[in-house]
Amino acid sequence: MDLSVIIPVFNEEANVEPVCREIRQTLEPLEKNFEIIFVNDGSNDNTRSTLDSLAQEDDKIKVVHLRRNFGQTAAITAGVDHASGDVIVMLDGDLQNDPHDIPRLLKKLEENFDVCSGWRKTRRDNFFTRTVPSRIANMLISVISGVRLRDYGCTLKAYRREVLLGVRLYGEMHRFIPVYAAWQGAKVTEIPVSHRPRIHGKSKYGLGRTFKVVLDLLVIKFMASFSQNPIYVFGGFGLVNCFLSLLTFTVMVYYKYLGGKSFVETPLPLVAVLFFLVGIISILMGFIAEVQMRTYYESQGKSTYIVGEKRNFIVTS
Repeated sequence: MDLSVIIPVFNEEANVEPVCREIRQTLEPLEKNFEIIFVNDGSNDNTRSTLDSLAQEDDKIKVVHLRRNFGQTAAITAGVDHASGDVIVMLDGDLQNDPHDIPRLLKKLEENFDVCSGWRKTRRDNFFTRTVPSRIANMLISVISGVRLRDYGCTLKAYRREVLLGVRLYGEMHRFIPVYAAWQGAKVTEIPVSHRPRIHGKSKYGLGRTFKVVLDLLVIKFMASFSQNPIYVFGGFGLVNCFLSLLTFTVMVYYKYLGGKSFVETPLPLVAVLFFLVGIISILMGFIAEVQMRTYYESQGKSTYIVGEKRNFIVTS
């Protein structure tokens, strides 16, 4: 299979048929062996029956029905797990992504890139509730991850299959796939793509999603930087608190003998004990995290590195 197109949908009964038709019209002239995978994320309208009808009419259309609504990240993961194409393209099922941009994404991959991300240069969304939070989130992700993209939230992206192998996503982390790929050595690029106003259905996104994105970003940054040595985070925080405890104790003793104030006249003893306890607890949490990480890698035989290419090695079975 040359190409797999994954479309996660939730309550998009009016959109799945036209988006499917546009994708077919776009891909058929490319002379590639392709499949279109719809992942029904627990829709409670007629999306399920509409997809089943499309799949019955065309064997290139494949449908995965999830038992309930698990969220877009889980739906994308299900699509990737069921895809067999060498290249995987993802786009939304609400017709706001233009399927006619897919050949342009594929052409970029032919220029020796591993990931090509769509950039909705001219967005057709509400400026204050969608565009502004998106820009803030994109800026934060770029700064913290070190991977500079203008539009992480655009689902329209193309990936070489190998960069998705071993990537497990949770929460709202589907937007961070280019970050994972770049951290593993993939070449990531971005091109402007069309963005159309929504005609049918309602948007599933809101302002509250921005806060989830920030929290997920902190998680992946921690996993990327400290997954093999979490003691550096917990232990470092613990040592800082122990130092502050010692400093507070010194000030407390100074006031006792040189400042004319007894221990009970200031809150310093309580503050010193609090800093000390937080420091010790943080260090102990670091030890527990170290044990868990070693169990994670060793029990599953996971490697702490990824090999890019090898030369002059004999392949053995």
